[in-house]
Amino acid sequence: MSAQPPPRRPHTPTGRGAAAPRHRPDGGSGESRATARGLSVRFFGAGLATAELMTCYLGLEIGAYRALADLGPATPAEVAHRADLDERMTLEWLEQQTGAGILRIEDPEPPPERRRFELPPEHAEALLDPDSPHWIAPLAVMPIGGIAAVLPRLVAAYKNRTGLEQSAYGEAMRTGQENLNLGVFNHHLGDWIARHLPDIEARLHLPGAAIADVACGSGRSTIELARLFPLAEVHGIDPDSDRIAAARQHLAETDLGERVSFSDRDAAEYDDEGRHLLVCVFDALHDMPRPVEVLRACRRMLAPGGAVLLMEPSVGERFSAEPADSERFHYAVSVLHCLPIGMSETPTAATGTVMRPATVREYAREAGLDTEVIDVGHLFHRLYRLRAV
Repeated sequence: MSAQPPPRRPHTPTGRGAAAPRHRPDGGSGESRATARGLSVRFFGAGLATAELMTCYLGLEIGAYRALADLGPATPAEVAHRADLDERMTLEWLEQQTGAGILRIEDPEPPPERRRFELPPEHAEALLDPDSPHWIAPLAVMPIGGIAAVLPRLVAAYKNRTGLEQSAYGEAMRTGQENLNLGVFNHHLGDWIARHLPDIEARLHLPGAAIADVACGSGRSTIELARLFPLAEVHGIDPDSDRIAAARQHLAETDLGERVSFSDRDAAEYDDEGRHLLVCVFDALHDMPRPVEVLRACRRMLAPGGAVLLMEPSVGERFSAEPADSERFHYAVSVLHCLPIGMSETPTAATGTVMRPATVREYAREAGLDTEVIDVGHLFHRLYRLRAV
């Protein structure tokens, strides 16, 4: 199945045969001026937020936040020395971050070189602690370090109808995306499986159970599954050999032994069929050019009574002109990343991030799977349990 484009709105030309817009000497009606002004104000706010997000990305990359977290209240010279930076540039960044409300200052009155700046502990947690459920640093890394760098190529992709391959976005985008999901895997995945797939969860604690993690990336989800189910064998599968190399490195840092393995191959080529109690595809199906083929492969991997577990964006059942902020975020990510990479190959389903439940049901039906939609109460994600028909 290919995702169908939305119907075009009828185009009404101006000029002969149509009422041309009237141009008023005062620049338009009061309503149109208010609308234009409102959009201008909104874009200023968006531009300010974007610029401040860039400065946050800068602070992460140059080690300034880490220096502040290590030092406590510190002068510009102390921060610059700790992070090996220029003192004048460091002062400017510290003052900007204070004005943005990310840092605080003990006393603004002393001369600039004697002012002491501090990263509040709660902000340090959100920016620097990957184990915190509030870790938000990847959200700065993804758009600024990943998407912004490819905007000229993205413009060309749209104009040339070519899509854009995942590798174009670089390491920052890939690691940012994976790290953004890390908190979900570490803090929610085990509870979600226990609450919503209790029959599968019970069997995964028995000897001989096997799990497949399709499109596993750098293996964070695979490793967490192995920790959750200490008797199960867990197999991570991804066609990106660089990601699989990273996954093996992460595995080497654990004590999980030989229960976990990684393969750099496409799921459709995976030949270990009919023995996996659980086959997972986390936040990846919507990126795939041929999702139905992947789901068919997942079905072949299933042991009798097993389940395919999808984690996908939590979006509305249908399009809305006034979506929730989370759906606005998913749409922006789709325009800038997920849809272009999904269209980098042909043929393609051209799904995009905003993959609604009806689309999942249709893909699953074509693959011979029945769909249960699971609302886990998460702002950005929902689960789908698929069973062989």
